[in-house]
Parts: sequence; structure tokens; C-alpha cells
Amino acid sequence: MVKNKKMSLEEFLELRKVILKQWPTGDHPALDLDEAVKRLKKVPNHKNFAYKLREAKRLGITLIQPRAGVATLDGHVELLQFLEKEGKADFLPSTVDSYTRHNRYQNAEDGIKESKKQGRSLLNGFPVVNHGVDGCTFVYDNVNSPLQARHGTPDARLLSEIIHASCWTSNEGGGISYNIPYAKNISLEDTIKYWQYVDRLVGYYQDQGIEINREPYGPLTGTLVPPSISNTVAILESIMAAEQGVRNITVGYGQGGNMVQDVAALRALEDQTNHYLKLFGYEDVFVTTVFHQWMGGFPEDESEALALISYASTVASLGKATKMITKTAHESFGVPTKEANAQGLKTSKLITNLLKDQKMAESAELEFEINQIKKEVDSLIRAVVDAGKGDIAQGSVEAFKRGLIDIPFAPSELNNGKILPARDIEGKIRILEFGNLAFSDEIKAFHNEKLAQRAKLQNREISFQMTVDDIYAVSLGDLVGTTKE
Repeated sequence: MVKNKKMSLEEFLELRKVILKQWPTGDHPALDLDEAVKRLKKVPNHKNFAYKLREAKRLGITLIQPRAGVATLDGHVELLQFLEKEGKADFLPSTVDSYTRHNRYQNAEDGIKESKKQGRSLLNGFPVVNHGVDGCTFVYDNVNSPLQARHGTPDARLLSEIIHASCWTSNEGGGISYNIPYAKNISLEDTIKYWQYVDRLVGYYQDQGIEINREPYGPLTGTLVPPSISNTVAILESIMAAEQGVRNITVGYGQGGNMVQDVAALRALEDQTNHYLKLFGYEDVFVTTVFHQWMGGFPEDESEALALISYASTVASLGKATKMITKTAHESFGVPTKEANAQGLKTSKLITNLLKDQKMAESAELEFEINQIKKEVDSLIRAVVDAGKGDIAQGSVEAFKRGLIDIPFAPSELNNGKILPARDIEGKIRILEFGNLAFSDEIKAFHNEKLAQRAKLQNREISFQMTVDDIYAVSLGDLVGTTKE
């Protein structure tokens, strides 16, 4: 039974021996912990993710980061250098390919070889494990910005060993956020254990005086996710990471669409993450936020897509997100060109620069929405604590099993999949069907009232068709969906 308890050093080191044998060619000398510590201690501040986030927070600015990754080593370095120079990215990613996400390293190796033959990437990302410490260090040596692995891997233990030994100072993901939205039938108890190892590795480095950033994946399924649900998952993963010794955490949120609700969600997320970390006894964790630009369907027209990117950048800036993950004008077509990726970065960068000294005006609407989100998060976390008899890890497993937490449109069989979201008339994300979600009658009545107002104003029934219309609305140029006659 998984428990939210720090792994002992002895247990960690014994398990580590098993993990390293997963390497396709066996143990690798570059993964010696003492040597990795020496390398990481030499990372300059401008290439250290955690340090740069601290500086951004101190200055009150929003930094930008793209998604990017290709199969070959030279191709990946060329791509990142382009995004750094032409796109003016503050942080650099290495988006990992799908084979590596599922620990299918031989398939990834075949993809690398075939990509070299054809002169283009046949993988949808960078195969970290196959390139190993030597390859990942080569990437680090050839860029000037901090590196982060972004992947979606349920079991990222070997991957995490490699990236950190290669001086990459940030890793995205968590036992919930890289399972329920990504996998079909992988045990949640197992993935929480896997990510406890990932976080214990970071905790080990922290004990040696090396600060590494960890980032739970905020958007989850990225489609009409109510803020309280995504915020709750981020807070739970932060608590579990802190227990293993992580001291620099970036909690994420995916753009919902209504500016007031999005800013409220960012504020509530940071406030409550700090609150619950301290409540559970973790006093010295540095918390920042990341805002993900629109994760749903994009307009096909490039000008309209850039408008959506600009809107997202405005929200991130006014919400004072520490970091923003950017999109491109090619989102509706597939994998973007490096030029399109840089264009999205530059568009975002201009907006964040223009708004860096501006603030969103306080209002009764904003304050109400912050309090509403906090009330809902409190309800969900209380249910997790009760389900686990005080243990967050076991409570998370039980809460998903019972549907007390439920993520809309997630593929996992461990997710109840009974809730349905929909927008109110102002475009704020509400809940249409609650399933077993751990909300009080008062909270449910609030959501019902908001959707009833929309139904009345649109002269329609409260039904699943609202959800369908809202899923497609943004790509068609609207926020609140309408049924076309």
C-alpha cells in the first residue's frame, strides 16, 4: 500500500540499483551519484531552472518556454538553439517521444536510426534514454538556457536519473498527472510510487545543496477542466514531492478561457499550494506558477491562432504566472516548424514585456471567483485526507477509485469519468454532471444555477450538448458554445 512517507536513503539506493539495470545497455558509469553531484554543482545560475524561477518571482515577471523535441541529437540541438536565439525563449524543453514515455526503448532506437536515414524526425520527441547521459549532456553544453524534460511518462525513474545527471535542472510530471490523463490501465498506486522515487532523487540532490525544480502537469486533459480539479491535483502532487525532499515546485494551470476565472485560478493555486504545504509541515518549499496557453482546439487560420496566443499571454501576465508554456499558429495542423514555434514565442514575449508592470484591477467578481475555487479545492482535499485516513498518497488512490476526484475526458480506467463540464454564460467553466465528486450540496447548487442562467439566456436546455458545443467553440471563434441551426 502506497504511503506518503519519505523513502529512506538506504531504500532509495537499493531501488536505484534495480532502476539503472533498465538501461538498454546495462549500468552506465555516467550515472554515478557522486559524479552527478559534482557536475550539477558546476551549473551556472543562468542555466539553473530553479534559480531562474526564483529571480523571475523576485522581479514579478513572466518567463516563456516552448514545447519542442525531435529524434536525433544534432537535430534537437539545432532546434533548441533556434528557439533560444530566434524565439528568445527563457527556458528550453525537451519534449520526449511517445515510445520513451512508455519505456519502449528499442522502438525509440529504431526511430532514431530511421530518422537519420530519411533526414527528418520520425519520432514525436527527443528519446532521452536512448541518447543517454552523453547525449543529454551534449544538449546541455550547446545551449545557454535551463533545460527541462517534458514527457507524460508514467514511469520516469530511469529518464529522471539520466536528465539530472546531464545537468537538466527541471522535470515535469507526477504520479497522478502523468497517469490519469495519459494512460489507460496503469495502477495509480504504482505511478505514485514511481514518482516518489523521482522526487526522492531530487531530494537527494537537494541534500547535497543542489536545487532542482519539479513541476506537476497542470492542464491534465486540457479540455474544459474545472480549475478546482486541476488545482487539487497540483497541490496533492506538491505535497507528495515535498515529502521526498523537493524544495522548488512549479504548479501549473491550463487556460480555461474566461480571463477573470483564469487569473483567479492562478492566484488560488499559488495561495493554496503554499497553505497546504505549510499545513502538512513543509515550511521551506519555494512555489511558483506556470500558465499553459490554450490546450484545446485551435483556429485553422494563423492570424486567429496568433490572436489566441496573444490572449493567453495577456492572461498569464495579468495573473502574474512565473512561467508560461507557449503554443504555435500551427496547432491545428500538427507538429509545428521551428519557425512557427519561434513566432509563437516572440508573440508571447512581446505581450509579457508590455504587461510586466501592469496588474489586473481588483474586483468583486475576481474575489468571488478566487473564494469559490478555494472552497471547492478545500472540499476535494478534505475528501482525499478522509479517504486516506490522513495519508495523502493513499487518499489519492482511494479518491479516484470512488470518484471523489474525477477528471473530465481522461482515458484512464481508474478515472470514474462521470463528471461533465460546461461553460456558464460568461465562459467560466462549471460542472454539469457531478458523478461522485466530493462537493457539498451548496457547491453543486452554485454550478447548477450558473448553467441554468446560460440555458435561459440561450433559450436552450441544460444538456450534454452544452459540453459538446463548448469543446468546439474556441476553434470556431467563440468562447461559449451555441448550437448552430
